[in-house]
Amino acid sequence: PARFVPPLIEEIGDKIKGAVVISAGFSEIGNAELEKELLEKAKEKGVRIIGPNCAGIFGVHANFFGSFEVRVNKGGLALISQSGAFGGAALAMGNEEGIGFSAFVSYGNAADLTESDFLRYFADDENTKAIALYIEGVRDGREFVNALRYAAQKKPVIILKAGKSQSGAKAAQSHTGSLAGAYEIYKAAFRQFGAIEVEEMEELFDAAKAFEMYGSAGRRVAVITNSGGPGVLATDKLEKLGLEIARLGEDTAARLEEFLPPQCSIKNPIDLIADADYERYRKTIEIVCGDGNVDALLVICVPPIFLPSEEIAKAILDAGCRKPVIVNFMAGELVKEGVKLLAEHGIKNFPTPERAAKALMWLYQRGCDGENKN
Repeated sequence: PARFVPPLIEEIGDKIKGAVVISAGFSEIGNAELEKELLEKAKEKGVRIIGPNCAGIFGVHANFFGSFEVRVNKGGLALISQSGAFGGAALAMGNEEGIGFSAFVSYGNAADLTESDFLRYFADDENTKAIALYIEGVRDGREFVNALRYAAQKKPVIILKAGKSQSGAKAAQSHTGSLAGAYEIYKAAFRQFGAIEVEEMEELFDAAKAFEMYGSAGRRVAVITNSGGPGVLATDKLEKLGLEIARLGEDTAARLEEFLPPQCSIKNPIDLIADADYERYRKTIEIVCGDGNVDALLVICVPPIFLPSEEIAKAILDAGCRKPVIVNFMAGELVKEGVKLLAEHGIKNFPTPERAAKALMWLYQRGCDGENKN
């Protein structure tokens, strides 16, 4: 219970340097005086506090576990969550998406250590490639933007901001005691300091997958597909997101025309038609990847029943393209073996053309932010 925490810190404070306070019942329910007492006791003893009202922390690479949340796959994403329940759900869902984590922090009411402290820490953590942050509100706006600027200069910072509506802001205050503030101010800060803002959990995972593979990407995209419909969907979404459908060079078009069946379209999007096999995919990716007008590739596969999806996955791997390649294997269960093979080689799957297009948009946004800082 919350009332026992301050005297406990006073009792053991000389023997510890930090404490994770999972207990709720502090400022989030109006009990600000008890939270103030906790902080005073901790400061007297030189103890740093994570929480209260949180779900703990863990560091995967250090084999340190101080949380009751699920175990995760080892990787490069640090998840910082103001909400413990959200963090736990995100970890479990991230496991299903094949995301690897470097660390997890649930900081709750942020009475002492805040999201700003953790942003700075993970910005300098060699095991962390990208940072994902769920926030409802911050207590010190100036410190937050300074920490955000520092972190985003070093690695991708993906933010899911809750409490954007008036009702949501009120809910945030009762949940973690946060002052959500005007969303437009947050939005402007995210944009100005190079954060990648996402709108929902699915996007959080997709952005994390994209940045686990690549640091950034250019604007000009080549779409390679074996089905016209998904290729059109991808093209529509890419242009809507501000990306460019690359104009293939004359040499590229000539080389594609030499070996592709006449039924195929050699214009971008490149339609390899339904009977596209290993060799057709591999050679097309090789040729298009070498085009100086192409910054990134979006490869779509809707496997026919007579061709195992792992054959197309192998073609993507064997093509050896050194530009960003975002993959959209559609049809769920039918493509699971291909998706598995790609994952074993560090390539994540995006199950719809639209989600794949968004991944490229975030990579492009990161590239633009990097150019603007130089």
